Amino acid sequence: MNKKVAFYTLGCKLNFSETSTIARNFSSEGFERVDFKEEADIYVINTCSVTENADKRFKSIVKQAQKVNPEAFVAAIGCYAQLKPQELADVDGVDLVLGATEKFNITSYLNDLTKNDMGEVHSCEIQDADFYVGSYSFGDRTRAFLKVQDGCDYKCTYCTIPLARGISRSDTLENVLQNAKEISEKNIKEIVLTGVNIGDYGKGEFGNKKHEHTFYELVKALDKVQGIERLRISSIEPNLLKNETIEFVSQSNSFVPHFHIPLQSGSNELLKLMRRRYMTELYIDRVNKIKETMPHACIGVDVIVGFPGETDDLFLETYNFLNELDLSYLHVFTYSERDNTVAASLEGVVPKNVRAKRSKMLRGLSAKKRRAFYEQQLGSTRTVLFEGENKEGYIHGFTENYVKVKAPWNPELVNTLQTVDLTKIDEDGLVRFNFVQEEIV
Repeated sequence: MNKKVAFYTLGCKLNFSETSTIARNFSSEGFERVDFKEEADIYVINTCSVTENADKRFKSIVKQAQKVNPEAFVAAIGCYAQLKPQELADVDGVDLVLGATEKFNITSYLNDLTKNDMGEVHSCEIQDADFYVGSYSFGDRTRAFLKVQDGCDYKCTYCTIPLARGISRSDTLENVLQNAKEISEKNIKEIVLTGVNIGDYGKGEFGNKKHEHTFYELVKALDKVQGIERLRISSIEPNLLKNETIEFVSQSNSFVPHFHIPLQSGSNELLKLMRRRYMTELYIDRVNKIKETMPHACIGVDVIVGFPGETDDLFLETYNFLNELDLSYLHVFTYSERDNTVAASLEGVVPKNVRAKRSKMLRGLSAKKRRAFYEQQLGSTRTVLFEGENKEGYIHGFTENYVKVKAPWNPELVNTLQTVDLTKIDEDGLVRFNFVQEEIV
């Protein structure tokens, strides 16, 4: 009987791409992959360390696995496992914790699946995480997450990612293109480029700071890969999003008009405290450049509320900055203290109830921004890629510029691209449409 393995992923697109690659390694060694809610012999949890909530959720996920099979072997991998391996090993039910370099060899640690009284830890010093492992996801969604870069050389004062993933390093252009071709052969219509700091693409292994290729060269090369309908750039730092990339995307065969650009604060005073590598003036310039080139482009933003030193006035500076910019939606993160970061020792700690209030205000602004962006798109003709899930009798999909649409469930639409006219916004905020010419392809 093949052993059964189940996976749970916390956090970002990068984690999803790595989970998928690790799962394929299990399959190639004869394991049978099952859903996390099903009974398995091994449960693998890929952890995240960006927020406090991801830490807390880990324990409940372990309990969930133990409820299904109390005798199952539970392994923790990922960023939290690298940062606080012993903390995870001490969680009741955890048998194995693997750090940043060990996680890709997880099957070699599974010779004995007997439950341990204490979690066994194999974790490297993060400076040893100087090699690159390529990965991509498929099978879970109608789009694939393609990892092109890992690690980060930036020293933002609130962030643990460099401690969890090591220095910035990239896949070779040859490998990225090969992975993209493999994805295209699996009838996946969209690829999302992912990494920790993808605009820094090109740095080699072992701390080599020389860029073999630039992000712009990567984008141009991927655009030529046959069989990919859509390519989407995930989060990219504003200082690394160059005019040449924006202009190329506007004329591209495959790249879609959607950019997600972290801001973190609309106050230059706080950006300096965060040690970000730009000021608000550059951010305005990047947004204006995109909108001049592609007026219909979707622009998403990451913003942190409650950073130490964020007074009421500085928060309002951020709120007004975001309100006045032509943005499409916000991802709002409530600041949480992380061990071994500079920000954890800064003065001007914002009370948690104030952080929550500010977060609520920005989430309200995000809803307003998204609604306004959707309204601008009504009457336009767009292409929708439909998802594979039946949600209460409806099928959902996204246009190239990230407008979420809905229609009555039709399984024939799954993983197809359809040309539609956007007609109205429904009560739930999603967009209705008419087919221009319904072709199930």
